[in-house]
Amino acid sequence: MLEELERRNYAQTTIDCYIRTVEHFARYFNCSPDKLGPDHIREYQVALFKKFRLAPNTVSQRLAALRFFYIQTLKKAWSVAETPYPKKVFRLPMVLSQEEVARLIDSALTPFHRIVLMTLYATGARRAELARLKIADIDSQRMVIHIQGGKGRKDRDVMLSPKLLQALREYWRGLKHKPTQWLFPGGRSHTANCPITTKVVYQACCHAAQRAGLQEKKIHPHTLRHCFATHLLEDGADLRTIQLLLGHRDLEETTLYLHLSRRQLSATASPLDALVLSPKKENRQTQQKP
Repeated sequence: MLEELERRNYAQTTIDCYIRTVEHFARYFNCSPDKLGPDHIREYQVALFKKFRLAPNTVSQRLAALRFFYIQTLKKAWSVAETPYPKKVFRLPMVLSQEEVARLIDSALTPFHRIVLMTLYATGARRAELARLKIADIDSQRMVIHIQGGKGRKDRDVMLSPKLLQALREYWRGLKHKPTQWLFPGGRSHTANCPITTKVVYQACCHAAQRAGLQEKKIHPHTLRHCFATHLLEDGADLRTIQLLLGHRDLEETTLYLHLSRRQLSATASPLDALVLSPKKENRQTQQKP
């Protein structure tokens, strides 16, 4: 299965997810996955909802992994009618105000976490994209940041904020050991020859949210990406520009932020405002004489 995934040049995150899914499927039945059939898949799908309480979109991802395994690796038939994909759930993401974003960044646990959060918000990068940023990707001459190998293996450029550039330079001057390749090196002291993991980026958000008193909003790295796009839209940026900055394949993905923008919502009046209502009358109960 691993060879089939690599031959098709799947992203490493997809490869890891698919392999883990088949391993979990086999462990659930304590049996080699090539000996399991459609009945087991249907039972497993129910367990993903009831026992493991996974979201419909996550269950769809698990089914896609099993479908790849059975069709591409085992060369077996797969019936969508027998194992239907669950209906997708559309939920609006959480978006913070600019004041809350500032509070989050100011509450970072360490200077390293602070610069990570600033970069997330300033670029709208996904956490995996941020983790793989290299020093050479920071182009201060053109004031852009090159994001290479993003989702779908696509490269794109995003703006380099002057405030972020200044913060990066101040952070760089404070380092005892200057990194040579990765912008955010891994390791305990951030001096390793490998980038940080996405877990480090996630923890930076969680710790800062807790210290800022925002833990109830369930903030994660993608929250800052949503804030980046929504705040740009509220400041007058057009959807096409935001689409390019986010690296969306389809403009329809970017229209999500029309539902989140206060500027778009406040520009549309409620039909209640057009009604002419009579003054409110007090309800008086009249007592009838016997």
